[in-house]
Parts: sequence; C-alpha cells; structure tokens
Amino acid sequence: MKICAIIPSHNHYRMIDSIVKRLHEFKLPIFVIDDGSDEPALSTLAALHNEVSGIVVHRFDANQGKGAAVIKGFHLATAAGFTHALQVDADGQHDLSVLSRLMELAATYPEALISGQPLYDDSIPRGRRIGRWVTHMWVWIETLSFRITDSMCGFRVYPLVPVQKLLAEEHIGSHMEFDTDIMVRLFWRGVAPVMLPVKVIYPPDNTSNFDLLRDNWRITKTHARLFLTMLMRLPSILAHRPPQPETTGRWAALGERGVYWGLRLCAGAYHILGREGCRMVMAPVVFYFYLTGIKQRRASRQFLARALKRSPTFIEGYLHFMNFAMRALDVFIAWTGEMSADAVVPTDQQSFVEITSDPRGGLIVVSHLGNVNLAHALLDHKARERITVLAHTHHAMNYNRLLREFCPHAAMNILQVTEIGPETIIDLKQRVESGGRIAIAGDRTSVLSKEHAAFVPFFGEEAAFPHGPWVLGALLECPVYLLFCLQDGKRYNLTMEHFAERIDLPRSSREESLQAYAARYALRLEHYAAAVPFQWYNFFDFWAH
Repeated sequence: MKICAIIPSHNHYRMIDSIVKRLHEFKLPIFVIDDGSDEPALSTLAALHNEVSGIVVHRFDANQGKGAAVIKGFHLATAAGFTHALQVDADGQHDLSVLSRLMELAATYPEALISGQPLYDDSIPRGRRIGRWVTHMWVWIETLSFRITDSMCGFRVYPLVPVQKLLAEEHIGSHMEFDTDIMVRLFWRGVAPVMLPVKVIYPPDNTSNFDLLRDNWRITKTHARLFLTMLMRLPSILAHRPPQPETTGRWAALGERGVYWGLRLCAGAYHILGREGCRMVMAPVVFYFYLTGIKQRRASRQFLARALKRSPTFIEGYLHFMNFAMRALDVFIAWTGEMSADAVVPTDQQSFVEITSDPRGGLIVVSHLGNVNLAHALLDHKARERITVLAHTHHAMNYNRLLREFCPHAAMNILQVTEIGPETIIDLKQRVESGGRIAIAGDRTSVLSKEHAAFVPFFGEEAAFPHGPWVLGALLECPVYLLFCLQDGKRYNLTMEHFAERIDLPRSSREESLQAYAARYALRLEHYAAAVPFQWYNFFDFWAH
C-alpha cells in the first residue's frame, strides 16, 4: 500500500506544525487543504508548502466545507498514485500517539476503513455529546448494524479505490455531515469498518468550525436522506454487507459488543431486582449475543471441547457465555461496595498471609480464567494502593466507563499496556522497590501482533503466550507470583502461588528461557482451567498461529 495524509483546515493553525512533525515521523507525504482560511492561518498554512519535503498545500479561495476539502485531498492523492489516505483534523484534538496502531491496522486490513473511536474526557461540551449519540443511533438504523460505533471522527485511513468509485457515482455531503455520510455509504458498498479507540480532547482555546444551526440542519437532512435511501436500496444493501475483517487470534480486535445504554439498563436492573433478578433480565440478552457472536461462540466451543475432552452441548456453550456475564456483574457489585469481603476466601490461608505480608514488591501474573478483578475490587484502599494493574481496556470502553461512573476509584493505578515506554518501566521499578505489586495478564499476547510470544503446549496443542510478563519480571528483578480467583458455588477461592524468586534471562539463552517460563505458566494455567472450564473467558481462537 502507498499511503499519504490529508489535513483539511479552516482557520486552524496553532497545532499544525506539531501534527506535520508527527506525520513526518512515519515518512508520510502530506496534502494540506486550506479551506478558505483567514490570517494568520492563511500565511501559516501557505508556509508549509514544500514539495521536496513531501508537503503540498492546496488552497480554496472561499470556504467550501470540511467535506469538500477532504474530497479534494482524495483527488490529489489518487492523481499522485496513492492507494490509501489518512485523514487528520487540523485542530489537534486527536491523540496521535495511536498513529502507529492505526497504520498497522490499515496494513493488516487494506480493504477496510480504519476509523478512530473517540474516548472523550470531561472537556467535551454536553450538547456535542448528546448530538453525537443521536447520530450514532441513526447510523445503527441506517446500516442495520452496531459495527460503526462512531461515524463522526475525523481520524481515519481510507482505501482510495472504493472511495473514488463512490464519489463518481453518488453525492457526498461537503460540510460537517461528510464523515458520517461517506462512512455509511462505504458500509453499504461492502467496505468494512475497523474501529480503533483514540483519546479526544476539547482544549479551552479550541476554535470550532461547527455551525450549531446550519451544520445540525445539514446532519439532520443527511440522516433523512440516508434513511430513505436505505429503505429504497434495502435488497442491494443487504447483499453487500461488509465481511467481518479476519481477527483470528487477535483478542483486542474483537472489541466490545454491548452498547453503553444496555449496560446501564443491566446496572439499573441490579439495583432494583438484586443479583438473581438481574440474572433473569440478562439471560435473553446473553442468549442474543450467544446466537449472533459467531466467532466468540466458535472459540468457546473450541476451548470447551479441549477442556471437557468431548463436544460441548448448545446449552453448555450458552452457560459459558452466561458465566462471563455474571462475572462482569459480580465485579460491578464488588466495586460499588455491595459485596461482602468474605466472598473471596484464600485456599491456603497461611501461604496467602506469608506472601501478602512480605514487605518486598513483586510481579503478579494473572489470567482471564476466573475473576481476579473481583479480588482486586474487594481489597481495602490501602492494599489497593499497593497494586498497579497493567491492562488493555480500550476494547471494553463502555463497561469501564460504567464502572468509573458508579465507582471512580475503579480506575486507580491502571496503566495501559499499549502506552508503556522506558520511563514507565523506571516508574514501575521504583514502585516495586517501595513494596508495590505489579499485576499483568499472562494469557494474552501483544494487542496487535504475536511477534513477541512463545508457542508452548496448552491443552494438547501449541498456543501463543506473551513474553511480556517474563521480560518485565527480569527488568523489575523481583519475586513473581501467580494469582487465580475461581468461583466455587456462592464464593470465590483465591490461590496465590510463588512462581519464581527472580526471572533470569541470560543473553546466551534468552529465547530458550522465555520459552521455558511460558511453558511453566501454561502448565499451571491448564491445571486450573481444566478444573473450571466454564470460567475461561478468552473468547477468541487461542491456538491460532
């Protein structure tokens, strides 16, 4: 693929230098479309033009709209021989630290539309938040799908061939309705959306080009046109449903299937009806997800067949899904303080006390077997302060948002594994030296690849286990423990095992050592998973190479 960047700008210039600098790190040619800017933006944008450095500035003498500017960029990019175009807004709202992940997804799924899925902080105006949710609901109706989780984000990678074919055959909105209009119409033509979470802010000095009356009217007319078009073209639209991009073995790419309001409904059902009443409310919802979650259902059957040593029944598969839903509910109950601390009981009280009372820091390797999140939620504040959790939560945004709303302290000391650099490692080492504990999952490989993984036996066949925990353990130079929290009736049994006093990775045999540590871990994980197979919550092809 041959990719360039398109930056539409109308009077945005304060962040343009930093955006261009970031794009240059990826050696991307850049088309800046000046959409009729006034001074000082006009001069600032014009000064960027440097064809030797790969920056082309094209100016509209009069403002024509964001959509018109991006479409002009598409034409320039196609004429220059590019196959893909990265759209980046010029106002600096998007967190460009995820650019490498966006580019990697584009390379992995070259026929898809890779789009940002905004993660907003409190700076977003309330009116804009409501307006976006109205658009989300209309898009779900227009596409007869929940796959487009945000159609208004201006941070995307487009495949130019289907884009140019669409532009030649249909009219696309030229103002703020453009992002939604083109995404829905590409979906109708079979271009699959792949959503990537990205942090978005509304800085205090941000200049918005959104015209409250005109643009809302344009967006309203666009939704009316899309809805009527959907009704008229329904057979064709259904015949060109985009295929789900192949994500075999890539757990983070599967994403979250529940919408936020649905989770709020479940939370409300719990407060009114209690745990068992909420279970009854959730049962048909889980059954829907069981029937429609083809990949997750296939992965469930694959694992259960290995663990049970026979083919699971349809009901057993549903029970597996239902256990996962109840696991999430129990975590919610625990974080809201409505679960008794004695719901979790150590299997070996003496050993558990010895390990937890050790003043030294350590690394705790957990898994997606059982409910270790519940154990974390039930800790007292002082014990919780001692633990730092390394996690990837971007694929479960709605659930984590719900947790934060009901119990803000649920996000305490959680670091995203995709955002860890050398400075974070230094910070983690200082925490360990001060007696802190670092928790990391040992049963999921890197978010976007399996390059740093060991393939070791697991339930009769080689599966990928990450190098990360053992590399981190070697860097932290601390004791390593395994932690499992498994349900037994109405209580949870907590088991903490000493795994290694130190992780040693000699240069001469580094790969062999990583392989050995991963194999030891896989053996212990298999031991516990075989005992409680319906508490295994990795709903993806765990054995995919």
